[in-house]
Amino acid sequence: MGLIHIDLFTTLDLVGQAPGGREEDPEGFPFGGWQAPLIDETVGQQVGDGMRGMDALLLGRRTYDIFAGYWPHQSDETANRLNSIPKYVASRGEPDLSWADSTHLGPDLVSAVRELRDKHQHVHVIGSLNLVQTLLHERLFDRLNLWIYPIVLGVGKKVFGGGEVPANLKLLEPAVTSPKGAVFLRYGLESGTPAVGEMGA
Repeated sequence: MGLIHIDLFTTLDLVGQAPGGREEDPEGFPFGGWQAPLIDETVGQQVGDGMRGMDALLLGRRTYDIFAGYWPHQSDETANRLNSIPKYVASRGEPDLSWADSTHLGPDLVSAVRELRDKHQHVHVIGSLNLVQTLLHERLFDRLNLWIYPIVLGVGKKVFGGGEVPANLKLLEPAVTSPKGAVFLRYGLESGTPAVGEMGA
């Protein structure tokens, strides 16, 4: 069975909205492109390493439209990977699937995502915060990969938007810190729900 990876760039207050550019999200978010001044070679290396094992991409409609408008016109290693693998789009509407090898998942998203595990080894979800809320609520992910940046924005869509359910996660490897202060954390979903107890004296 394959793995579903959620890959997110987030601030210390867990805002994951529009890290890549001002035009990425047109909803009046004032900090579009907040990641750009903080990107460095360490983050780039971590992202690249994750993409090399990816054999499918799962995106929400808005992120898909952004990617489809950009990556087919690029020719670097990342573009070659993204352009060559199957893309799956979660959308309630009828998306324009202009990017090669793209498939609309249809109305039963939970069943469709479960079926992806039987088709692929490493399915990555990038951005797509609305889709991520569904995956968190359904516990329909195996890895949560977070790049946390040393800024606080105070506004914007959160990684954890309020619909998630109690879950245990395990840190799978030591955290990596970049020269500009980003911290990379890779978690695996564990069984059960969080335990409680009493702190000793």
